[in-house]
Amino acid sequence: MSPRILAATTGRILRQLRHDRRTVALLVVVPAVLLTLLYYMFDNEPVQPGTPSTFDRISLIMLGVFPFVIMFLVTSIAMLRERTTGTLERLLTTPLGRLDLLFGYGIAFGLAATVQAVISAAVAYWLFDLHTAGSAGLVVLIAAVNAVLGVALGLFCSAFARTEFQAVQFMPIVVIPQLLLCGLFVAREQMADWLWWLSKVLPLSYAVEALQEVGAHAEPTGVMWRDLAVVAGAVIAALVLASATLRRRTG
Repeated sequence: MSPRILAATTGRILRQLRHDRRTVALLVVVPAVLLTLLYYMFDNEPVQPGTPSTFDRISLIMLGVFPFVIMFLVTSIAMLRERTTGTLERLLTTPLGRLDLLFGYGIAFGLAATVQAVISAAVAYWLFDLHTAGSAGLVVLIAAVNAVLGVALGLFCSAFARTEFQAVQFMPIVVIPQLLLCGLFVAREQMADWLWWLSKVLPLSYAVEALQEVGAHAEPTGVMWRDLAVVAGAVIAALVLASATLRRRTG
């Protein structure tokens, strides 16, 4: 990769993103609206002294899940659009390399995800009084890395889609199983053995565990850093695989 070309690619994607008001609204406004709905769902639920409320437990995880899901959807469609409009074919006739393009997407949407995570965390902590033992900064960090994971998986899956409808169809295959097995609905230790082993190879499980560590411990733990490293490794692996399967055009 060339640092100069990577920086230029990142800047181009950020400029495109800035002019797409609907996508900006999806990234910034929708998570805050969903957190609001979540807060009022559990507003009247009784809380046992000394135990976290259901809102605290679920909203903490959702601060990492929302960026993952949204970035997967946005980037898979954005890359498909680059191919179908011929933009990708023109770009790859220049000195731009595949890794420059894909890592440029990862950095650009990672920066956008950081803004999204900061706004969502501000809504959760300041407006809805979310309580966690650890710092909000760690929550934002994990959410941003998780968003880049969504970007990387979205870029990888877009190589196998020919239309935007097909790109969306990858969500039930790639995203929903991870949501079901990440520990949000049932603790992973309580799952059947084969489901527990399957959850161990899904990166979202480690992101959720890292957030749970922040919720339960005042200081960063070794488990949290290990989980964050696993997610970061999954990001790099997905981007490299995406570069290997990237096609210039659809069809």
